[in-house]
Amino acid sequence: MNALIDVLEAREGLVCAVGAGGKKSVLYQLVREHPGPVALTSTAHTTEFPAEFALQQIITDDAKLQEQLRAAGRSRQTAYACPSDKPGRHAGVSPATIRAIHDSGAFAATYVKADGARMRWIKAPSPDEPILVPGADLVIPVVSARAIGEPLSERVAHRIERVAAVTGVAPGEPLTPEAVGKLLASEQGSLQFTAGARVAPVINMVDNEEREEKARAAATAAIAMTSRFDRVVLCCLRRPERPVVAVVTG
Repeated sequence: MNALIDVLEAREGLVCAVGAGGKKSVLYQLVREHPGPVALTSTAHTTEFPAEFALQQIITDDAKLQEQLRAAGRSRQTAYACPSDKPGRHAGVSPATIRAIHDSGAFAATYVKADGARMRWIKAPSPDEPILVPGADLVIPVVSARAIGEPLSERVAHRIERVAAVTGVAPGEPLTPEAVGKLLASEQGSLQFTAGARVAPVINMVDNEEREEKARAAATAAIAMTSRFDRVVLCCLRRPERPVVAVVTG
């Protein structure tokens, strides 16, 4: 199976991950696979960058980021963010600053975490989410296969009322593959604010045959409901050496 970066066609451009159930894992895998120079950042609050990468890190005020990145010079892997008063976390960078930094040509690809999900497996955006960078080339909506079949609850979902509104699943009812497909294909769900960008959804945590069957059904349902994408990538990002389980196409 091809590398995730090739299946998603994410070697170049400005790439935003949205949704729940593995946004950071998707972005970290892309950083892992990219030969560089590549940048990793976020428009929303995020955890500290992983120690496993030899990342050049620039953490400073939004207005100073461009200058400090220029002064630091080119690195194969660079992560940048704004400081936060929350321990173990960074604050997001403004979309305009990320756009300007990427347009400077220092990075072949810039990978952006564009919303938060409080460690849940599925989410639908609030009216002001996600915080996409203007002119993003690729948006990757993410959902976890673990959510499929689970009752819609705060344990599983972030913004449960929004998930219910988009999918038609009432709290306590199971999130069927068709409901997850509807979320991925909805302009009020995973496609919110993505007009003009290429879209390539990922269903993560496909780590056994039962979850693969459910994920395939959700992917097939999503593709049938929209013309915005023609494939959904199923992943198990716990195995970075071979993360792609399958690519479901229309």
